[in-house]
Amino acid sequence: MTLDHTWFSEIHPATGSAFSLKLEGELHAVRSPYQQIAVYATEGFGKLMAIDGYIMLTARDNFLYHEMMAHPALFTHPDPRRVLIVGGGDCGTLREVLRHPNVESAVQVDIDREVTQAAERYFPELCEANADPRAQLHFEDGLAWVKNAAPGSYDVIVVDSTDPIGPAEGLFAEPFFRDCHRALGEAGVLVQQSESPLFHLESILLPLHRNLRAAGFADARALHFPQCVYPSGWWTATLARKTGAVADFREADAAAKPFATQYYNAEIHRAALATPEFMRRALAGDS
Repeated sequence: MTLDHTWFSEIHPATGSAFSLKLEGELHAVRSPYQQIAVYATEGFGKLMAIDGYIMLTARDNFLYHEMMAHPALFTHPDPRRVLIVGGGDCGTLREVLRHPNVESAVQVDIDREVTQAAERYFPELCEANADPRAQLHFEDGLAWVKNAAPGSYDVIVVDSTDPIGPAEGLFAEPFFRDCHRALGEAGVLVQQSESPLFHLESILLPLHRNLRAAGFADARALHFPQCVYPSGWWTATLARKTGAVADFREADAAAKPFATQYYNAEIHRAALATPEFMRRALAGDS
């Protein structure tokens, strides 16, 4: 990351690329016990939150990520009532999960309270559901939380993590997915943010799929969606099921969803499951 008086630039030397946003000023900066958190005002994307110099979200386009992290997974499970969110400290995914009226409890476990405090102050629209009686916010280690969860505790687990470095590295590993598999009920669904297929296929997506298979998940598919502030502008969330096929979802319920969205709908859900040829070949060669 580089920062001058007018631009925030996230630079990726390994890919020879960068993404920049024009700034109006810095609003917040704090060093938590885990990471550096900053919030900026930008000229065209509203407020921006960065962690350790990497863009986490902007006010303009975060709905793409939060909707795709929540709704495909919940419409894939036949009756999602108990949801666990690992990470997700900005609370946008929690808000989307609690749009589903059949959800009875949504437990969010994020290690860093400072992220949520920054979101509550600068992105209050993301935190609208924090006071929902179905919501529980815990500031603890998500790895330990899942490891200690009783078998079959949750219907859906959403792993809304940062990049797989530092505190989030273990959230992409086979032992964690084995713990998730045990903590999920028989029809359990897991969704994990899984980076860019253009930049991270070999380093993250293929190992992620291997780890999910090794952990016992019956099927896993990547959901593709645009996210212009993330590296390459093309992002994925990987869906996995304990039983059944990821492609089978409650399409009629998704089409008749009783809440408004900005991006997600049943057609987007179906289309997002399509696998590009280069990725199909890589996954087939890796299996």
